[in-house]
Amino acid sequence: MWLLVSQIQGDDKMRQINTFSIVAKDQKTGEFGIAVQSKFLACASVVSWAKASAGAIATQSFANLDYGELGLKLLEKGYSAQKTLDALLALDSDNNARQVGIVDKNGNAAAFTGKGCNSWAGHIVGESYCCQGNILAGEAVVKNISDSFLKNKDMPLPERLVEALSAGQEAGGDKRGMQAAGLLVVKEGGSYGGYNDRMIDLRVDDDPLPIEKLKDLLYMHRLYFGNTLPKDVKVVDKEIGLRIQTALTKKGFYSGEINGLFDDSTQKAYISYCGHDNFEERLLSDGKIDMAVIDYLEKSIIS
Repeated sequence: MWLLVSQIQGDDKMRQINTFSIVAKDQKTGEFGIAVQSKFLACASVVSWAKASAGAIATQSFANLDYGELGLKLLEKGYSAQKTLDALLALDSDNNARQVGIVDKNGNAAAFTGKGCNSWAGHIVGESYCCQGNILAGEAVVKNISDSFLKNKDMPLPERLVEALSAGQEAGGDKRGMQAAGLLVVKEGGSYGGYNDRMIDLRVDDDPLPIEKLKDLLYMHRLYFGNTLPKDVKVVDKEIGLRIQTALTKKGFYSGEINGLFDDSTQKAYISYCGHDNFEERLLSDGKIDMAVIDYLEKSIIS
């Protein structure tokens, strides 16, 4: 792992995307991901680029979007992260103002922080990841991001990336404040229905606490599109039946007797609720229930 620091002020000829981000590959799952936060409206729509057959790129600080589009084409052709970075910089006469992080299909990482980026600016490159930022509170921001990513190696990549953002924010983050955040994770056939590689694409375009909101969205994404975990599968007993009937009554889906029985009328009400809130993928048979849905159902009443 190595760190590069640049503290030379840049000019303002373009609107700068002052942000911090992390780009990574999970070597076990083959997933590529980018997480980003910035005091910049809809920052993820500009910064984050990824393709499962190629790799992932974050382009920021007077961002050149060609770094994303052309960079992915070079990566897909087999260029390494470093060779892709070298080619992009060679084609860009204004590269002094750019900041970019790249991870290639093999997990090699490379990053660049131009001397024209506004301070504090710098990056860290490690095994299968790089993190970078400009106009930050200080060096501790990227160091916290890196430390968090390494510490949480047993987490799934999406959660690991968002936790790394939180760690960066805890060190001060973008010194102008917070506005937007995003999480992009790609994997071959990873989308809803397996139609493309866009496994997770979540954006908080304008919010006072964008990273916290991004965590909420990731939780919702896992709930709607994730698989039922074995620990959440329960046979409906009387206690669970009472919880289901009580909650469904309060939500207006059930009007029968609250007796704890998971009978036909209760099951029909539960199926109706799951259809209404898009939990069809978590419906089970043989009198079993996904407790993640019940927990969400009860929390939705409280909130």
